[in-house]
This record gives sequence, structure tokens and C-alpha cells, in this order.
Amino acid sequence: MIHPLLYELNTRCWLRRLSEQSGQPITLGNAPESELDRWSSWGLTHLWLMGVWSTGPRARELALTQPHQRRVYDEVLPGWQPTDVGGSPYAIADYHPASALGGDDDLARFRKRLRSRSIRLILDFVPNHLGLDHAWARQFPDLFVQSPGARPGTFLEPTVADPRWMAHGKDPYFPPWTDTVQVDYRLEAARAAMSRLLETIAARCDGVRCDMAMLLLEEVFAKTWRDFPPAGILAAAGEEFWEKAIRNLKRQHPDFEFLAEAYWGLEPRLQDLGFDYTYDKELYDKLLARDGAEVQRHLSAMPAARLSAGIHFLENHDEQRAAAALLPAEHEAAALLILGLPGMRLLHEGQMEGHRLRLPVQLVRGPAEPRQPFIEGIYDRLLKALRVSAVGRGKAELLAVQPIGDSPRAPLVLVQWKAKPGVIDLVAVNLSPHPVKFQAPLRLGEPRTEEDWRVTDLLGDFEGRYPEEELRQRGLGLVLRSHGAALYHCQAGGALGP
Repeated sequence: MIHPLLYELNTRCWLRRLSEQSGQPITLGNAPESELDRWSSWGLTHLWLMGVWSTGPRARELALTQPHQRRVYDEVLPGWQPTDVGGSPYAIADYHPASALGGDDDLARFRKRLRSRSIRLILDFVPNHLGLDHAWARQFPDLFVQSPGARPGTFLEPTVADPRWMAHGKDPYFPPWTDTVQVDYRLEAARAAMSRLLETIAARCDGVRCDMAMLLLEEVFAKTWRDFPPAGILAAAGEEFWEKAIRNLKRQHPDFEFLAEAYWGLEPRLQDLGFDYTYDKELYDKLLARDGAEVQRHLSAMPAARLSAGIHFLENHDEQRAAAALLPAEHEAAALLILGLPGMRLLHEGQMEGHRLRLPVQLVRGPAEPRQPFIEGIYDRLLKALRVSAVGRGKAELLAVQPIGDSPRAPLVLVQWKAKPGVIDLVAVNLSPHPVKFQAPLRLGEPRTEEDWRVTDLLGDFEGRYPEEELRQRGLGLVLRSHGAALYHCQAGGALGP
């Protein structure tokens, strides 16, 4: 089994940067081979191009004029110009790649180049809402949540023959997104239209990252919009949009993958409805809170199938930068934990360079940040070690931990990876500020004839030999420094040394 390694790339900023560096327009069609070769060298299996779809003038005008947005731009990109601002990539005007990025033809060529390197293309699907500029707001206004008159969170759409008050898209816990219009998933016509739209996206990529996927669940949607009565033919009661849409699409594209941005403990529900992977935001929150004991409890309580369907991350475009949130001494352990778990492992553009500024998605140009050699070194070591290990391949098991002697019971996470008999790779992460001695109860499998197992830390200089009988009876005895991270390669038979 392959556990994916996904890289999120801000497409507009990436191509803008390449264009400025080369002195000529760079699109998806002529992006340098060196970029794709670099991703391949990391061992990527998936690339998420964030911000591919077209935006429009109404959404861009809001992005330019809202005072709180302008303050954020001033903070992260001093001296910014209007040309540095586009509409939010989540206020989509048209599900076609923006012309500045190369359009559909260049996207198809880019996908083919990725495929030649065995990298699958992930694009965004924003199901909850469309951008104010989307043609459907004028052509098919009955697909959207409406109000008989003005009320908070609505706007008057004057471009239709029968002007009406329509609702902005929203999350029930936050103010509405004023550059969007809310699709009414209580209506059969709206569900059918969005399912057809999803099919057009699936023709262009290998999977979709579904923005705020839990907002479409019947119970969530009904509570969010209970004060806005639907106007139209209702969908069948008890039938979830996701279950039907995913089932139908996978009949046509069996290998197509669905990724869900999800919160509120609803991840298992979305997995049951057909999602291949869902955000593990709870793990992220506990890691950033430095609550190692809760991290350990969260992982150990999760069924193996649920853990393997999680998307594990230290940052993404919605979250603060890991280099700004974690001390350098903590970063390697947190990064190895994310990369060493079963499931989909997510890396974010700038994370491996130690970028500290979170870029608003409305910006199409990012700031030049100084290099962080220490952080770069962490990810260089980790990715090289992972490439020669079984991590991300084969069977993964979380192991129980036993402290040795008077060593404190520290929050340790151990993950054993096994892809073939006689070879084990052990991810070991100490999430505490104290060194710890511990024993790892390896699952060795069938007894072997070799006397010893050779153990080497692929991230350090440790080497040792252990009799198989000792490993079976007592486990693998090891020491980890405070915030220690190790990847132990254990192989039956053989001498020490290279």
C-alpha cells in the first residue's frame, strides 16, 4: 500500500515568481522541468495546485477594497500594488484555468508531465458556494439560497430579470464570505448541477480537494440555513450529496481521489460517505499546542483505517507557518511525526524553506523571505531518509511504549513500517523537552535463522546489533534526546558498517 505524499503549491504566486526570475511569462505549459524534477526527488506522489480556477472582477474589487484585507497585505507584502491582488481562489468565477496560467491546454500538458513522473494532480473543488462573478448567479439564480428581502449575509443580485436577495456562502460559526453566493443543497436541481460540474473537473485531474466539505452534510446544512426556506423541488430526505456524487463519479473514474477539508469531528462521517482522505485538524491543533500527551492519546485511540485516511499536516494555506509556530528544536520531531504516520502526508509550499509569513490567498505575489538553512536541513534529511526506508509503503503499526528504569513517561510516538520480511523501519518521535529511555516492542514476524538484527538511525549516527531473542523478549531499547526524532532501520542479519 502506498501512503501518499502531497505538496500544496500556490499556483498563481509560483508562476509569478518563475516569470520574474526568467524575465518571460511562465505558465503551466512551459514551467521548467527542474521544478518537476525537484518534486520527484522529494518522493511526491501528489501535487495540489491551489488557485488554478478563474476569478472575476467583483471578487477582485472586494479583495482590493476591504480594509482588513488591505491591512494584512501591508503586513506581509509592504509596498504591494493593485496588480499583486487577485480575487480569492475560493470565489470561483469559472471552473476553467485562468488564462494567465495557460488555460485548459497548458493544464493538460502539465498533468501529462506530472504523470511521466508518477505524480497525480489534485485540484480544488469548492462545493459550498460559487464566486459572485460566476455566470450561474445570473443564469440560474434558483440554485442558490435566497431571502424575500434584505437581511444580514445577503446581497441584491441586480443582473437577473427578476432581481432578488441572495445569500453569501458561509460557515455557521463565522461571518459570510462576501465574494461568494451560497448553493442551496436542499434542492435536487442544485445537487444535480454541482454533480455535473464536478464531472467536468474530474476530466482535468486525478483528484479533488473539497473545500469545507462538511458544510454540505444534511444536518449541518439544515442548521446553517434553517432561517432561509428553500424554494424549489427538494432532494430526497436522508440522501447525502457526497455519497451519491462520489459513487457516481467513481463509476466513471475508479481511481479518482476525494480529499476533504473537514472539521468538528465529522471526518469519520465523510470517510463513510466515500472520501478517501480527510484533514486531521485535531492532530495539527494538539501538535501546535505542544500537548504531546494528547497527541499520543489522539493517535492511539484512532482506528487504523481512520488514521490511514487522515491528511496529516503542520501547515497549509489556512494555518500559520510551522516555522513561526514551532521552535527550531521542536520542528524536526513534529515534521517526522507528520511524515511518518500512515495516511496522506501534506507538505506546503515554503514549509521546507522555513517561511514564516502566511500569505493571504488573494495575493498573486509573495514576499521574498530569507532562507532558513536549519529548517531546510531538517527536510532535506527527512526526505532523503524516507526515500530509502519503508515509510509510506507497506504496513504501518503504532506501537506501545515502555519507559526503561526511572526514565519519565514521556509522550513518545512509535510507528513501525514493514514492507518485506526481515526489514523494519521504526519512526520514533519524542514530543517532550526531556530525554527518555524506552523499549519499542517491535513486531518481528516469523522467527528467522539470523542471530542478530542490525539497527541504524537513518537520521543520526547510531548503530547497534541486537539478538533476535532479546528483541522478542524485551523489545528494542533506545534513548531519544528532548524533541528527538529518529528513523531506525532494522534488518535481520548482516554486519555493522556501510
